[in-house]
Amino acid sequence: MEYVREKAGTFSSWGDIPEERSVEKALPRSLFVVDKPAGPTSHQLASWVQLIFDMKAGHSGTLDPGVTGVLPFGLGYSVRVVDLLHAAPKEYIAATRFHGPVKKKDVVRLTEEFTDNIYQMPPVRSGVKRERRIREILEIEILDHKAQNYLFRVKCESGTYMRTLCRDMGKCISRGGHMMELRRTSAGGFTEGEARAMTTIRDAWERYKDGDDSLLSEILLPYERALDLYPRVLIKDTAAGALLEGADLAVPGVLEMDDFSAGDHVSVLSAKGEGIAYGVAIKDANDIITLDEGLVVRTERVFHPSGDYPRGWK
Repeated sequence: MEYVREKAGTFSSWGDIPEERSVEKALPRSLFVVDKPAGPTSHQLASWVQLIFDMKAGHSGTLDPGVTGVLPFGLGYSVRVVDLLHAAPKEYIAATRFHGPVKKKDVVRLTEEFTDNIYQMPPVRSGVKRERRIREILEIEILDHKAQNYLFRVKCESGTYMRTLCRDMGKCISRGGHMMELRRTSAGGFTEGEARAMTTIRDAWERYKDGDDSLLSEILLPYERALDLYPRVLIKDTAAGALLEGADLAVPGVLEMDDFSAGDHVSVLSAKGEGIAYGVAIKDANDIITLDEGLVVRTERVFHPSGDYPRGWK
């Protein structure tokens, strides 16, 4: 459900539409997706990205050296956004080998049993405290199989250890098992189809320096994409300046809202769609619509949009 307070509140002279930013404006406010190859660490890739663009870069979550696939990055100001993707669900393709003959019907039943909240113990070399934790497996699908080898598509809560999942599935079927290969196909709403090889990203940058920004424009994505994970609050341009100085959002600044409850994290955007802030809702959306005053969102983090907004307005 969508809650609308009024339609006015934006001015052509303030702010930019994210999709219409020039490449120069977009660069430090962009995300892009690397198709990570097997071999280098995520930290090494971050170092290479910084060398290519000569600006600060950060990724949304570590992949083991042998794992391939989707690894979102942020550039410049957008590094403040990428960590919001950490908690988002991930999707993987996992090649698994069971240590003995298995029947497909038994594996199907196994996938149904594991599509639930499960307990996991982090691996010894995981770098986190080894204590049992609960992770939710949202979907498991058998894509292909041959003898003892199975190819699974797994959608899961962030922080799920796929190698541990494959091992535990093998134990549960009384055969044992291990993960042979893993590829991440989705993370935080970013997909395999948007991922580009590091060589392509480097070539796009070199072409940009030579005056051709066409390839780089295709690769760069607005940082607002990371905010799509959260309910939206659209605000007046006159309220944006105050939030960018650290103020909390008050009722008079609200234009439009998605449905949310008090305590939910929300994204705060201008009427043109520029990401202004991220914070916690103080009240339910259906209560806010009835109010004329009072604070509605406690600001936790502000971003750096490309457009100028009036400072000091309330």
